[in-house]
Amino acid sequence: MKKKTILKFTPIVVLLFFTFFRITAQETQAFKEVKGVVIDRNTKDPLMLTDLAVKESNITTITNSDGEFLLKIPSSQLNGTLIISRLGYIKQEIPISDLTDEITIALSPAVTQLKEIEIASFKNAKSLFDAVMDKRGKLYNVDNTLMTAFYRETIRKRRRDASLSEAVLLIHRRPNVGFRRDGIELVKARKSTDYSRLDTLALKLQGGPFSNLYTDIVRYPEYIFDYDDISSYDFSFGKSTQINDTPVYVINFKQKREVVRPLYYGKLYIDASSLALIKADYRLNVENKELTSRMYVRKKPRRVDVYPTEAHYTVTYRNKGGSWQFAYSNIDLTFKVNWKGRLFNSVYNLKSEMAITDWKLSENATAKNDENILRPSTVLVDKASGFSDPRFWGEYNIIEPEKSIESAIKKIQRQLERS
Repeated sequence: MKKKTILKFTPIVVLLFFTFFRITAQETQAFKEVKGVVIDRNTKDPLMLTDLAVKESNITTITNSDGEFLLKIPSSQLNGTLIISRLGYIKQEIPISDLTDEITIALSPAVTQLKEIEIASFKNAKSLFDAVMDKRGKLYNVDNTLMTAFYRETIRKRRRDASLSEAVLLIHRRPNVGFRRDGIELVKARKSTDYSRLDTLALKLQGGPFSNLYTDIVRYPEYIFDYDDISSYDFSFGKSTQINDTPVYVINFKQKREVVRPLYYGKLYIDASSLALIKADYRLNVENKELTSRMYVRKKPRRVDVYPTEAHYTVTYRNKGGSWQFAYSNIDLTFKVNWKGRLFNSVYNLKSEMAITDWKLSENATAKNDENILRPSTVLVDKASGFSDPRFWGEYNIIEPEKSIESAIKKIQRQLERS
């Protein structure tokens, strides 16, 4: 019998402490900085996870949970066009020359219902899922690709932010079909931690950026839909939507009632014309505390029970010239910590997200600087203090900080200065 795959994009609870050192980066070409917010035209609500891309280039970013973005556009692209797109909304294009330093962009909802004849070729949702997985070797990443990515990792105890890490990475992406794994090279990073908010227990995310990389169902299906687990899922059709004027199939999946071990449930969004997976939104079934604790917790004190109460994953893909690329990943984990003999428990939230901000084809996918190579077992450590320097990232595109994170940085910094 085939040995079961162990999930690798899981956090690890340890009692170690973080270290600090610094990497410098050279300043490069000039750029235009555009800051703004994307909202729903009707409700005026902010739209998170909205893609912004410079047309005919690979320069991209994504909005945060407040709908805000910060995009740095090289001077060579100032005569180009900015494309704003989001699942379920009509795509919008704006000349970059029309963009002010701060801008509000309103997107209109798009409503599309697929006719029954359009899914008649699939006898059920499972057959559509199989067709999608069969095409992943042709529609995604057939060449070596060098991706620039921004990564952010936060740890919060109850409602108080305790740790924040950010990094710019180079992802050495191998072809989608093959056995070679992707590599990650650290360009620069920064971190701020207030250990007084973590008490005597420090939660850390083993794998760091690799955890987000492994949420990619197209590249690493074995971590979500292991070969032996496919028969343990029920698949069904959901309500269709659209993206960029193209109809999108929606597949719901969940583990069967008789299956005991924790599996996933969620939605898959599939481009109706190409059968490419464009987004996956899924969660782990955390009802069985003992089994889910074994999946996530690698090390802890004997007098404490630690188990997840929420495990939410999101991954999106972007189309460029007919080829689909991994674009964004978000992991949101909540843990309950019960100390034996204590009246009250603690609740920790670990969140990490990674956005691809640029990419190009590469002759090979081998990192040049071994000193900065990250390993799948890495716990992201601090490469620089940096939070006091607004020019820290230079020309690199990043995910705009949420209001709560900005506030947390200031509070943590003040606390560290006092101590």
